Amino acid sequence: MKANGMVFVSGQIPADKEGNIITGSIEEVTEAVFANLAAVLKASGSSFNRVVKVNVFLSDMGNFARMNSVYEKYFSGHKPARSCVAVKELPKGVDVEIECIALEDTTPGKTIGRQHGEDDEFN
Repeated sequence: MKANGMVFVSGQIPADKEGNIITGSIEEVTEAVFANLAAVLKASGSSFNRVVKVNVFLSDMGNFARMNSVYEKYFSGHKPARSCVAVKELPKGVDVEIECIALEDTTPGKTIGRQHGEDDEFN
C-alpha cells in the first residue's frame, strides 16, 4: 500500500512465492522474511535504506538475539525506529513476522543508511 510518498508493507512471514511456509532456524526464517520484504519494497518503489519504521513480531522473545543478528545485516548503516514484541501465536504457526514503513524512492528526503555510512540527498 502506498500513500503520500510512503510505502506500508504488511507483515511478512517466511513463505515462498506459492505461500508455502519456509522452516528452519530462526536465522533462516528471518532471512526468508527479509527476502519477502525486499521484494515488496522493490515492487513498491522503495528499498531498505528508505525504511523509517519496523515492527517485529516473535513467537518467543528468546529468539530476539538470533533474529537480530540477521536484522542488523539489513540495517547496518542506519537504525529505523523499531518495535519488537512477543506474541502468543503468529499466522500459520511461524516464529517471526515483520512489517515496515518506508519512503518511496521518489520522495524528497535523505537516503538513510548507505553501506559506507553517508547520506545522499534525493531531489
